[in-house]
Amino acid sequence: MLYPWQYDDWERIQVLREYWIHALLLYGPTGIGKTNFACELAQSLLCDRPRADACACGGCLACTWFLQRTHPDFRFICPENTPLKVSTDKNSNNYPPIDTAVSANSKKFKSLSKEIKIEQIRELLDFCGISSHRGARRIVILSPAEALNMVAANALLKTLEEPPSGVLFLLVSTDVKRLPLTIVSRCRQWPLAMPNVESALAWLGSKSITDPALTLAEAGGAPLAALTIARDGYAPLKQCILEQLSSGKNCAPFSFCETLQTAPMPLVLGWLQRWVYDLLATQMSGEPRYFLSHRNALKNISQNAAPFRVAQCLKRITQQRAVEQHSLNNRLVFEGLFIHYRGLFRGK
Repeated sequence: MLYPWQYDDWERIQVLREYWIHALLLYGPTGIGKTNFACELAQSLLCDRPRADACACGGCLACTWFLQRTHPDFRFICPENTPLKVSTDKNSNNYPPIDTAVSANSKKFKSLSKEIKIEQIRELLDFCGISSHRGARRIVILSPAEALNMVAANALLKTLEEPPSGVLFLLVSTDVKRLPLTIVSRCRQWPLAMPNVESALAWLGSKSITDPALTLAEAGGAPLAALTIARDGYAPLKQCILEQLSSGKNCAPFSFCETLQTAPMPLVLGWLQRWVYDLLATQMSGEPRYFLSHRNALKNISQNAAPFRVAQCLKRITQQRAVEQHSLNNRLVFEGLFIHYRGLFRGK
């Protein structure tokens, strides 16, 4: 089922039903349920008896196959470390959002590929080359599309240039700028809206989240990302890091980076990036965006750092995030960034 904030997007996208193109690029911020939306759209297009609101009925043979991931006219392509699982909870969505899955950060998936590889695209091309099992359309979801490595992207491009009849590609992306322009240019781009605060808070409240307003702010307004933050089990480690960051020039990177080296790099870099952004926002506007509960600490340390140097630090962290999925030495990366952060502050 759709998340509460997705109904407007759902009604808006129905205008395409009469003239579907061969490729649709769904994009938007992390943590708003893009993959769930794509799966709902795919199921509704394969459904034998869609409802009046164009949603899938959930009870026909096609829906049964789809929910069991055995539909012969559907393929879901993703990296090995972000598997799509079907929820058995009737009160929850059938498709847990890949773009906020905690499983991607766990040790279990550490050795699995973080890319969509050429072998997966070759299997997909075989699927596109055969006729539909039920005489209708076939649907392919690629999520996240930016996980395509260069070889796989080139192979997919050939198919998008000469699309097979009756096949609809649904590409899901958080960062369109990371996709090759040649692929983007061959897709109909469709932005998914950010949830409004009221609906996001109401949904988080139904999940028994403690202090949903602060959690939603930390997640940048994305409710699924907020739910992940509330349940990821890293709260004590995050609190330790924020206390160190709050100390400004007294930050002691060598004392806690040894502990950090076992934590997922994207997670730690995300905390650091949001904190430095809040530091700069506090200097510019007087208010943070993410860590609202640390407003006073940010105001105190912001007086001892030059905004230009804070902006440079934020740029360095952003550049590091571009390679966060590579095999790097976590401890060395964290120590370098925290030493640079400590150097922002002037002594009294």
